[in-house]
Amino acid sequence: MPRSKRPLADVAAPSPAAEPTNTATAAPLPLDGAAFALPASMLAPEQLRSVLESLLFVAGRPLQIGELRRLLLVDEKRLREALRGLAEECERGGRGIRLQQVDDSVQLVSAPENARYVAALLGMPTQAKLTTAALEALAVVAYRQPITRSQLEFIRGVNSDRALASLIQFGLAMEVGRAATVGRPALFGTTPEFLQQFGLTSIEALPRPDLPEAVAREERRAEAAQRIRAAVGVDGVDGVDGVDDTAPIAAD
Repeated sequence: MPRSKRPLADVAAPSPAAEPTNTATAAPLPLDGAAFALPASMLAPEQLRSVLESLLFVAGRPLQIGELRRLLLVDEKRLREALRGLAEECERGGRGIRLQQVDDSVQLVSAPENARYVAALLGMPTQAKLTTAALEALAVVAYRQPITRSQLEFIRGVNSDRALASLIQFGLAMEVGRAATVGRPALFGTTPEFLQQFGLTSIEALPRPDLPEAVAREERRAEAAQRIRAAVGVDGVDGVDGVDDTAPIAAD
C-alpha cells in the first residue's frame, strides 16, 4: 500500500499574523555609555561600593572616574565617597586587594604584603635590586614630582643619569610632560607600579616627615626666588617659568 503523504497543513509554517523576526536588532549591542547605564543613583552606599568593586574586578585595567559616572549615572561627589569607602574597607578588613587611585583613574591591585605569593604564582622576581643612588633619586622624584633631570641633580649634588635610567627601567618613574622653560626639558614622576611596589594607594599616602627646619629653609628659598622674579619682571611657579631655579640661592 503506498505511503500516505503528509498533509501540507501539518507542515510547520510561520503564522500569517506573526511579524517577521529581525535578527539584526535581536543581537546584543555593545555597552555605549549612558544607553546601558545602571540606576546606581538609587542604590544604598554599601550597594554602590559592591557594584564598584565588581566593575573594577572584571575590568582588569584602570577605570576613569568619568567612565564610572557615565555608566552608573551617579554624581561625582557620591562616586568619590563610595570609592573612598571601598578603599577603607579593603585596608581595614585585611583583604587581599587594595583600591589604587592615580589622578582620575582607579583600579584594584593586590595587597603589598602578599607580593611574594603573587610573584611566585606569576613566575616573577620577588625583589627589584635598586642601588642606593637609585633609591635616593626615587625619593626625590616621589616627593618633588614633576621634576626635571637638572633639578634632581641639583638636589642630589651628583649626576643622576644612571639612577634615573634605572628607575625608568624598573617601571618606577616615567616622563610625565615637558617644563615650560628654555629647551622644554622633560619632567619626571612616579608610576602606578611605584605605588603598588611600595604599598601606597595614592601619592598623597606618602609619609610626610616632620622637618620644620627643612620647611622653613624651603620657604626662605621660595621667597628669595620670588624676589628675583620680581626684580627681573618674571612671574610664575618654581621650575616652569623660564627662570633657572636649580642654581643655589643664598638664604636670608
